[in-house]
Amino acid sequence: MSFLLSSPGVTNLPDVMNLYPERGSLILRLIDDIMRKESQLSDGERELIFTYISALNACQFCFHSHAPAATALGIDESAIGNMEIDLDTQNAKLKPIFSYVKKLTQTPTQVTKDDVNAIYAAGWNEQAFMDVVGICCVVNFMNRFVNGVGIDVDADTARETGASVLPTIGYSGWAENVEKLLA
Repeated sequence: MSFLLSSPGVTNLPDVMNLYPERGSLILRLIDDIMRKESQLSDGERELIFTYISALNACQFCFHSHAPAATALGIDESAIGNMEIDLDTQNAKLKPIFSYVKKLTQTPTQVTKDDVNAIYAAGWNEQAFMDVVGICCVVNFMNRFVNGVGIDVDADTARETGASVLPTIGYSGWAENVEKLLA
């Protein structure tokens, strides 16, 4: 149930972005920069990382909206369960990334150079590492944003939201739609 006085009923993330278009636009542009700019990580891998971190944080909305985006962008659907990612089915190259983002999410002061070196040793470059850090930061931010404003839609609605927006118009298209409200 929404915690917003202006929208006390069930509120979806697009509703909140439309209520606060200036902030919504800034958030979406940042996410687009991290999730869709050129990277050694594919768009699907970035969405899978987003989904994984959302599961770590038990953010139902973000997990269920990013899982269909990951599969639409090439990630095997069988790897994504109900609020979990089967890490054993993932490419070995991604495993140090999952280990790193788990630590950065749950115990950030315990991240070490060895955690980062494992990412480089798996063949990722510095830009990919920076993308991983950015994804982890923005996912933790969004999980807290979603939970903080009280977005509490059912899993099917979250999946429909993610499937209809993220792999189609993307974050930049969504930002453009929100920015039209500012005109």
